[in-house]
Amino acid sequence: MVEWLTLFLLSFAVSLDSFTAGFTFGLRKITIPIKSLISIGCVTAIVFLVAMLIGERLAAIFSPHIADLIGGVLFIGIGLWVVYQFVRDHRKNSETASDTNAFIFKWEIKSLGIVIQILKNPNRADMDSSGDIKGIEAIILGTALSLDAFGAGIGAAIFGFTPILTAAFTATMSSLFLFIGTKSGYFLSRWKWIDKIAFVPGLILIMLGVLKIS
Repeated sequence: MVEWLTLFLLSFAVSLDSFTAGFTFGLRKITIPIKSLISIGCVTAIVFLVAMLIGERLAAIFSPHIADLIGGVLFIGIGLWVVYQFVRDHRKNSETASDTNAFIFKWEIKSLGIVIQILKNPNRADMDSSGDIKGIEAIILGTALSLDAFGAGIGAAIFGFTPILTAAFTATMSSLFLFIGTKSGYFLSRWKWIDKIAFVPGLILIMLGVLKIS
């Protein structure tokens, strides 16, 4: 029972970004077809599975106690980084974002530049301005959202989570949160408080890390 609760908390923490991204799409009246949701879920599962396989290799190198310590510190570090980003972004609310239109590494690694843009501004996932996310856009969005949780996948494997089950559970919840977020954005365009709880995933990851170390 405890294992399932921990799995749920982990999946919730790494999937909340999908909800906020979906909420943004909903506000902009951008739709995500079921086929695209499935594609995003598959990409998320693959990336998270790769992260967990890497974590398993790292866990095999160290003793169980050291592996738990590394996993806990990793979770706490990621959680603190999420909280830091929340505080930093709110301090910069008054600043303009005039430089966010520039692609990073555009010449060297164009695809990576696209992913970074989407992480900065989810609306950029709709690259053709068609009003929906489809095809390659879904693949890129799924990659962006899952890369954001790559470190958590490594930590989860070190904790001893089953890679295939965890990747499947996380991918399902991520797609579900993306869908719910999109619908919520449509109907609750004045629902402004979601931005105020962006630090919650960080707190959950910190809690999981502390519980594992203690």
